[in-house]
Amino acid sequence: MKPTIAIKFITLFATVFLMPQLSFAEVGEKIPMTKAFVYTEVQNSVPFGQIPWAKRNPVISSQAGFISKTWLSGLGNNSVGGIYSFDSMENAQKYVTEFFPKAVSKQGVAHTTRIFDAVVTEEASRDMNSPHFGGAIPTKPGAFVYTELQITLLFADVPWQERNPVLKKIPGLLSKTWLSGVNNTIGGFYAFDTIENAKHFAIEEFPKTAAKMNAAVYTRIFDASVVEEASRGMHSPFFQ
Repeated sequence: MKPTIAIKFITLFATVFLMPQLSFAEVGEKIPMTKAFVYTEVQNSVPFGQIPWAKRNPVISSQAGFISKTWLSGLGNNSVGGIYSFDSMENAQKYVTEFFPKAVSKQGVAHTTRIFDAVVTEEASRDMNSPHFGGAIPTKPGAFVYTELQITLLFADVPWQERNPVLKKIPGLLSKTWLSGVNNTIGGFYAFDTIENAKHFAIEEFPKTAAKMNAAVYTRIFDASVVEEASRGMHSPFFQ
């Protein structure tokens, strides 16, 4: 092997195998920043195993600004939904006002959609180990919980610095992504290790917080174990 060729080979070997792995950002690839979250839930009752997610995933992921989706399967009622991340508020709005209503109308069922500003909640969510902002949960989630309070409150006025340490003590909590609605409602998307811990929080603990705020609540519990494969195909940060 000629000296110059040998040097090139050694340099290439060191770059590929010895140097630390580079992130997409470090090698010049742009990873879309999450600017908005979308929550959806369809008023149906279908075991998740019967959902044709393999056909739906490519169609959903091709929508403008799509970054990721975590599929949701309602505990006890088999509703179907998702928590999505988008690269802009505009694309999130387009999804819930154009694509999603048309898709659901073909099923002949009603649905719920919500849009949340991901920018204002990033710091608070990072502090709660949110996978949407780089957090790494120690185990696969067994359940998800969605909450929303019927109040109007700018996220800048939410005392999350005081609330987060309390939340971190909740049994089985793996992460929380804070949610700030486009009309300034407050909520969260939680990952739990087990359904039992998720139920205790959603049924026993969260209503106490809402009562202190004199606010009505919207809560849902989802079985995370049945949506792993479908969610992996949609770049869900909870199943990496």
